[in-house]
Amino acid sequence: MTLRAARLIHDADVIAYHSARHGRSIARSIAAAHLRGDQIEEALVYPVTTETTSHPGGYRGAIDEFYEDCAKRLAVHLDAGRGVVVLSEGDPFFYGSFIHLHRRLADRYPTEVVPGVTSLSAGCAVLGRPLVEGNEVLTVLPGTLAPEILTERIAGTDTAVVLKMGRTFPGVRDAFTGAGRLADTWYVERATTAGQRIAPLGEVDPATVPYFSLAVLPSPVRGPDDPAPLRAGQADWVLAGPANQPATSTSQPATPAVATPPAGEVVVVGLGPGAQDWLTPQASAALAAADDLIGYGPYLDRVPADPRQRRHPSGNTVEAERAELALELAAGGANVAVVSSGDPGVFAMATAVVEAAAQPRFADVDVRVVPGLTAAQAVASRVGAPLGHDFCVLSLSDRLKPWEVIERRLRAAAAADLVLAIYNPASRTRREQLERARAALLEHRAPDTPVVIGRDVGGPTETVTVTTLGALDPVGVDMRCLLLVGSSTTRIVHRGTGRDLVFTPRRYPAP
Repeated sequence: MTLRAARLIHDADVIAYHSARHGRSIARSIAAAHLRGDQIEEALVYPVTTETTSHPGGYRGAIDEFYEDCAKRLAVHLDAGRGVVVLSEGDPFFYGSFIHLHRRLADRYPTEVVPGVTSLSAGCAVLGRPLVEGNEVLTVLPGTLAPEILTERIAGTDTAVVLKMGRTFPGVRDAFTGAGRLADTWYVERATTAGQRIAPLGEVDPATVPYFSLAVLPSPVRGPDDPAPLRAGQADWVLAGPANQPATSTSQPATPAVATPPAGEVVVVGLGPGAQDWLTPQASAALAAADDLIGYGPYLDRVPADPRQRRHPSGNTVEAERAELALELAAGGANVAVVSSGDPGVFAMATAVVEAAAQPRFADVDVRVVPGLTAAQAVASRVGAPLGHDFCVLSLSDRLKPWEVIERRLRAAAAADLVLAIYNPASRTRREQLERARAALLEHRAPDTPVVIGRDVGGPTETVTVTTLGALDPVGVDMRCLLLVGSSTTRIVHRGTGRDLVFTPRRYPAP
């Protein structure tokens, strides 16, 4: 990494980097030692990589729309006077993703590109072989070309490097074979990193080849020497954009940007029960791409602040109003994320948004739901497998349905011998419902039926209590709790570790 790159990374207000939907970024991991810890991070998560897409424009349409959205997100920071650094592997102008952002931004903002070590330079360095000497001709080829074209180009050059392998590897290997150069060609994977691998190209199993790999036909002048031991340092990566420079226009030419649809979308995002580790990569990507964040105040507080985004916190009993606001903003062109604890489709915001979206005036607004880990799963995981057989999910809140309905469903689930996951068991104003629910369940369940009380699971004040239906004390139960009430087959296993396990067998006893 160059000294200038390291300095710009450290001084930047905003750090942007690409990743697939798993959320891991090689570029960020390389730069991590130079991040201050208080910088704004913009994760630019590809909507599609190797999989298919339902986008009307196909893969190219999805990617063009993605880069247009990324450019808009970075432009918000630049317009506010924040310096932006974009990270990428290798060199920014050598098959780099940054090229697509440069086309959309460089005509409006001062832009500096700090060059980096390309993958082909790193690959030859770790091989210990020169890439070209004297008057030799080097040909660099993407592995996505047709094998017959690769064969022709390889046969007509002195040295060659093929990038972008992965799924294209069999065709690349066939091309070197067809050109009569396979015996002289090397395979280099993740050069200069801890995961580096070097082997003769003909000996590599295609099933083990990742995208970040090269086929290297080095200079023939020195003969077929064995690769030298790894001596190269970390490969440089890409960075672009000025640090702490005002957003002013320049006269640089730019490729016209691809038009995007005027309407935005609403994505209802499940944050999980509390722990950041339980936030899915898909949810992280949806949050990062949003222009507006809407949700119950304490849930919004769990999403890291980004000054590019507008935040709309509200109280806990205005779900319909939140949904309407989200749809109205999206109808005006914004990409809106409505956040919800746990899973948004389980007693949460997804229903409110979808119900509001049924109105004719929102017919053109796209609505998506991104699932999250729900509280029942989180609490169950802390004690073993109490949901190992059929179970019922039920809310004790009578704010939107009569208590008579709740009590009837409780008795029906208890009579059917289902494990119950009980949400919203009590609040400051609802104290008697849990006692009445307990009484209804005891009509069908033995007093020694296992009960698990999970409070703030995944949060800083997490507690998990294993008790029985007969001993259940409603006094310590509130809205942050979830109860799991076992069936007739649910068992508590007392272990020497002091941590009891609870499970419901997969097999139901014969009648």
